[in-house]
Amino acid sequence: MNIVRDSLTGKVALVTGAGSGIGKATALHFALAGARVGVLTHHAEEADAVGAEIRAAGGDALPLVADVSQPSQIERAVERIKTMWSRLDIVVANAGINGLWAPIEEISEKDWEQTTDVNLKGTFFTLKHAVPLLKRAGGAIVITSSVQGTRVFSNSGASVYASTKAAQVALGRMLALELAQFRIRVNTICPGSIRTHISQNTRQQDLEEIKQPVIYPKGHVPLTHGEAGQAAEVASLAWFLVSDASSHITGTEVFIDGAESLMTG
Repeated sequence: MNIVRDSLTGKVALVTGAGSGIGKATALHFALAGARVGVLTHHAEEADAVGAEIRAAGGDALPLVADVSQPSQIERAVERIKTMWSRLDIVVANAGINGLWAPIEEISEKDWEQTTDVNLKGTFFTLKHAVPLLKRAGGAIVITSSVQGTRVFSNSGASVYASTKAAQVALGRMLALELAQFRIRVNTICPGSIRTHISQNTRQQDLEEIKQPVIYPKGHVPLTHGEAGQAAEVASLAWFLVSDASSHITGTEVFIDGAESLMTG
C-alpha cells in the first residue's frame, strides 16, 4: 500500500462501513498515515477486529457500532469521538448495500426503503451529525458513491441502488458549496468493480426478463484486462481527497474503475 506516512498526523477520522472492503482499507490507510480513526460498522466483532489491527500496527482506533440508518446511533457514535478526541477532521461516508435488483414492478416499498435507508439516509445522518464537530477546525468529507447511476445505466434492475448513488453525488455537490465557508471540502468517489463483500448484500430477482441483449468487448475493466480493482486503491484515492495534497479540490466526483464505465455505460 502506497502511503505518505505522517500525512494525517494529528487528524481524527470517522469511517463508516469500516468493517470490510473499501471502508476497512480506508480506515487502515488513514491510521498508517497517522490519523486516529473511528471505525464504524454495524457488527461489533468487525469494529473490534479492525480496531485491533490498527492498534497492532501502532495506530489509534476507536471501534464504533452503529446502524447508519438510525440517527440516534450515529449521533452517539459522533459523541463518543468528541468525548474521546475532542475533534473531528475527516469523514468518509462509505456504508452501503446493493439491496434488491429486480424489475420495477417487483420492487416493494420495503425493498426501496431498505436500500435508501442505508445508502442515502445513512449518508445524510452521518454528515448531519458529524458536520458540527467538523466546523470547529475545518476538514474533509468523502462520500462513497458508485459508477452505477452516475455513469453506468446498463445494469438492468439496479434502479433503487442507482438512484441512491446519483443522489449521493447531488448531496456532495450541494454540501461542498454550503460548507466551503467553514473550510470543509466535500468530494465523492465513484468506484467501479472492486473486490469487496458488497455482493453479500445483493439480491437479484427475474433480471433476465428486463436485461438488454448488449454484447460488450471481452473483459470488463480495460485498464487491467478484466480484473477488478482493489479496495486499497480506493483507499489511496480517499487519502488523497482528505489530505493537504488536494487542498483546492471540492465538489467533484472521481471515478475509479479502470475505464470500465466508459465501455459499459
